[in-house]
Amino acid sequence: MTGGWALRGLGLTAVAFAGWLGPAPTLAQDFDFSGYVAGEVRIFPENPQFSQQDGAHASPSVVLQPELRYRWNRGDDRISFIPFLRLDADDENRSHGDIRELSWYHAGEDWDTVLGISKVFWGVAESRHLVDVINQTDLVESPDQEDKLGQPMANLNLLRDWGTLSFFVLPGFRERTFPDDDARLRGAMPVAVGDASYESSAEEWHVDFAARYSHSFDNWDLGLAHFYGTSREPRLVPIVSDNGQMVLQPRYDIIHQTSLDVQYTTGPWLLKLEALTASGYDDEDTFFAAVGGFEYTLFGIFESHADLGLLAEYLHDGRDPGAPATAFEDDIFLATRLALNDVEDTELLAGVIIDIEHQERVFSLEFERRLSDNLNLEIEGQVFDNVDEGDLLNGLGDDSFIEVRFSWFF
Repeated sequence: MTGGWALRGLGLTAVAFAGWLGPAPTLAQDFDFSGYVAGEVRIFPENPQFSQQDGAHASPSVVLQPELRYRWNRGDDRISFIPFLRLDADDENRSHGDIRELSWYHAGEDWDTVLGISKVFWGVAESRHLVDVINQTDLVESPDQEDKLGQPMANLNLLRDWGTLSFFVLPGFRERTFPDDDARLRGAMPVAVGDASYESSAEEWHVDFAARYSHSFDNWDLGLAHFYGTSREPRLVPIVSDNGQMVLQPRYDIIHQTSLDVQYTTGPWLLKLEALTASGYDDEDTFFAAVGGFEYTLFGIFESHADLGLLAEYLHDGRDPGAPATAFEDDIFLATRLALNDVEDTELLAGVIIDIEHQERVFSLEFERRLSDNLNLEIEGQVFDNVDEGDLLNGLGDDSFIEVRFSWFF
């Protein structure tokens, strides 16, 4: 498990709750218990690219994520606890646990606050969540970087007619998770998990800060933010391990990141933009990156209840070689989203990211359908095609996969 950290976080949060809440509220209020348990299997049609990798073509795992919520004070106060556990048959690093959330939420008249471990999402784009910087990526869950680890925080939101001001104090940094040395989807070289280096002498205990202004008006949704602290994106520096093996050591720099996310809605059109400037990586200059595009929805196609969305986005990243490497310097994302709007909530998203210069392609698929009131089917997959030998995705060239998951919600 990300284990020792999770236990320390649990203890620190309990102490914080005791100090902030004072006497425990009576238990005659509102208690909710829900969550899910899932069984899934990843299927790799091709043999692994590297001899150190496990050759299994089918890799099963199980997941448990219960959710406990307790509300009182007419719903103005809430404690949430969401632990997460995965057991994987082949990847030791993917067998891990985390506290996704253990937080106290309090709502005032024109403000609210969150104290503890929680998750915050920023962004509007589909292909890449460029500005989403508060939580660390849980990369062993999926290479699409959609899953996040819980982050200790004190968050204050001031709710005004002219917008919301959000302030974050973030103690306790989370290292990014990576697949094991012999696992699929590990990349060209193994990562020295647990042997990270930091720019700050405080290492993972450096206190980070963030602030954000957000507002929805007319057809616009706007977010403007600044983050200062330990980068969630590590540089991977080649080193020789104690056993003489060449590995990649994660290096976490102290950075400044200023970002903008904006979405404009008009009829069937969604226009989206995420953009940022960042500095502090290995003394490199400030760089600019952006993802922008649209989603156009055809409602009631073929005189049915189904809607068909057409998506296109352009990805630009102008970072210097001293910053963490990225595969999305100059790319186009094209996709289609089908929502049947049936009682089973059937949805399909299929897309491709195309490297304009080298014509590398990453195909993706996401399918979801409810099989009963409690049982859900999800199918996801990625295909890495025409991968260039010198590209960041080279180590994933033979790791195309499809994943089938059955989830039971309770």
